[in-house]
Amino acid sequence: MSVTRRDFVRTSVLGAVATGIGAHGAASGPPNGNGAQGHASANDMYKRPIIITAHNGFNYIDDAYAFLKNGGDTLDAALRVVKGPEDDPKDTSVGLGGLPNEEGVVELDSCCMHGPTRRAGSVGGVRNIKNVSLVAKAVMEQTGHVMLVGEGAERFAVAMGFPRENLLTDHSRKVWLLWKEYHSTTDWWGPALADPHWQPPQEQPEGKPQSELWQERVRRLEKHAANLGIVPELRRDAVYKVLFPPTGTIHCSALNEKGEISGCTTTSGLAYKLPGRVGDSPIIGAGCYTDQDVGSAGATGSGEENIKVAGAHTIIENMRHGMSPKEAGMDALQRIVRNYNHDMKKLQFVDMIYYILRRDGAYAGVSLWTGYEGGHPHQIVVHDGTRRAEDATALFQGFSRDFPPDPKVPAEVQKQFQ
Repeated sequence: MSVTRRDFVRTSVLGAVATGIGAHGAASGPPNGNGAQGHASANDMYKRPIIITAHNGFNYIDDAYAFLKNGGDTLDAALRVVKGPEDDPKDTSVGLGGLPNEEGVVELDSCCMHGPTRRAGSVGGVRNIKNVSLVAKAVMEQTGHVMLVGEGAERFAVAMGFPRENLLTDHSRKVWLLWKEYHSTTDWWGPALADPHWQPPQEQPEGKPQSELWQERVRRLEKHAANLGIVPELRRDAVYKVLFPPTGTIHCSALNEKGEISGCTTTSGLAYKLPGRVGDSPIIGAGCYTDQDVGSAGATGSGEENIKVAGAHTIIENMRHGMSPKEAGMDALQRIVRNYNHDMKKLQFVDMIYYILRRDGAYAGVSLWTGYEGGHPHQIVVHDGTRRAEDATALFQGFSRDFPPDPKVPAEVQKQFQ
């Protein structure tokens, strides 16, 4: 019996994953841009309208769903979700209050794609403007360009009526100072994971049990947090953000009853990054990609790795050629794994979560690892009439570690932050 390339890819992906395919992402799709046919009843299997988003959109998806169900535009619905974290100073990975770069400056990135009109807009490295998701939409609607960056993007935003404001809240500034104290000998300079000469960190015996040494480090950090003026109820959270720097980001895709679909991704990027660093979030085809004929996908996690596999675009093309949402996402994750030749010593420092929505309403959330070190399992938030959070399907069981790497935090110390 002959085996097609598609059958081989599907078999390889499914064989590498220990979990089955859930009902929400298993079936083949409806007719797509290549003319491929799915099940005749596919449109009856899934609910529309539907919105999917990252977990930090949970508190904002109800309003967006009501707006979408009442006839609102799909991109405007997605923007209603991501604007919530952008406006929230307590969300330190997006917009106002985002954790800054290594120099203490907040830099924001975003892109959006409007399926019905097949347009896109993007901004990168923007300072002093809170709602960069809306600025990305303004680039799409008000210019002949697709992407603006840095100072030019900021000037454009001001010209469009967006106010300049200080995005570094007092709390984020103090967390940054705490990070500088703790990481005074480590930063983003040096070889990256892809460097052939990179070596994993070595545990240094210090005469005491590692758990005891880490407890002492946590206590020192908490004391220093107090000296910086961080209020008691926020000190443990500040220490957590130093030990486990958040990658943050929020993606949202929205699909209405007519089958129109749009997507948006926005972020403050890696905490304590090099100034000027731009990740995958504003890169159309990496952090977000929407094709009206097929669906929408977005990502959070290791932006550099996602850029190299054009993750969101890869997922859409996989679905165009017949893969289910879950299969398409797992294949993109396998490409990241392939880039490191399945070297688990390196892959433990990489993580990726994909949020995938097909135009018939089928969806999936997939991740490289179960969750981030010290955190909870990766989740995707769904609203199709019922709001809920669902665990993403992980390619590898276990929790990824932060990069640049520190000595591994013992499990008993991690539990203090869960």
